[in-house]
Amino acid sequence: MKKFIAVLVFLIGGSTVSFAQQSKLPKTNQLVDFSATIGTSQQSLAASYVYNWGIGKKRKFELGVGLRNTAYFGVKREYWTAPANLARTSTTPFLIFFAGQKTENWDTLTVQRAFTNSLNISANLGYHINNKLYAGFNIDVIGFTIGQKSSGILVSNGITRTEPEAKPAAFNLLLTGDHDLGTLNSEFFLRYNINKKWSIKGIYQFLFVEYKTTNIKQTAPDGTLNDRFRNKANNFGLGVAYHF
Repeated sequence: MKKFIAVLVFLIGGSTVSFAQQSKLPKTNQLVDFSATIGTSQQSLAASYVYNWGIGKKRKFELGVGLRNTAYFGVKREYWTAPANLARTSTTPFLIFFAGQKTENWDTLTVQRAFTNSLNISANLGYHINNKLYAGFNIDVIGFTIGQKSSGILVSNGITRTEPEAKPAAFNLLLTGDHDLGTLNSEFFLRYNINKKWSIKGIYQFLFVEYKTTNIKQTAPDGTLNDRFRNKANNFGLGVAYHF
């Protein structure tokens, strides 16, 4: 973590002596992006194609879309009750981020060896700080996931049971917070332009990964049956991009 912060400080410091910002940036920006992140007993690899449009008089702001493939690997990771009506005290879209957590409804599915491979359309937002430094955010919107089935252990109402075939949720959709479905990747990043074609970036990643039980289900206190469980990964990483 200290090395990651040191690299970002170095890049920011170096950017202050870069040559002056161009008066107007290109109308569009196309790139391919490769990134790797790591967290506690979990990692991801991602490859993206991004198409952004410059916004504003000098086009320092960018909005765009992309196509991203994300591979996720996890070992003995815990997945918690996913549906918003069970996990949160309020399900109002967007306000759900500030809603309380119904921990009394949370059951835990421990997936022994998780692997998912997701292909999603992404939305992108960015800002050219100067000619060298770029800050951005991206998030997956809709797509699908394939992956590896795995044995798991479900702890529900204090009872431990074995799930022989937990599987990744197949459909991904951004609906805000715990309303989301499936596996969705998002990044906050700072990118440094080495030259006109190549750049590197530091990443903070927030990654939703969803697994479903196939043989057993959670029975919530209100009698609701649930087979969806979610891991929320907070990872750090690095990436490289090639600009067309």
